[in-house]
Amino acid sequence: MDLRKLKKLIDLVEESGIAELEVTEGEEKVRIVKHASAMVPRQKRSESAVQLPPATGADDDLGDGETVKAPMVGTFYRTASPEAAPLVEIGSIVKEGDLLGVIESMKQIHEIESDCDGVVRAILVESGQAVEYGTPLFVIE
Repeated sequence: MDLRKLKKLIDLVEESGIAELEVTEGEEKVRIVKHASAMVPRQKRSESAVQLPPATGADDDLGDGETVKAPMVGTFYRTASPEAAPLVEIGSIVKEGDLLGVIESMKQIHEIESDCDGVVRAILVESGQAVEYGTPLFVIE
């Protein structure tokens, strides 16, 4: 894909209302995501989110299952774009690699994927909440 075509695609995303564009030509694949601050909304407190206990360093209260933790410091969101519904809810069936949420860090969006197959048993942080490296985000059984 040549540079002029890439520039046109970037301009298209910037000028339109779309948050993300993915184009595949042969074996080449390009994904363009609109600037994070324009893309990710601040949301009100979610009814299904569970309040985190004070940090103790132990994951004893999280129950059985696989705990998905934040891989970096940033702001966690349950949606991939402002208009979208939450990616998963408590009780959602997920497969390894499914998108669970995103973390905005340094104006970049980083996808949080499931590490295993299972059912989402707990959502441990609220959308719009600041998270640190290692903060438990989800419990999947």
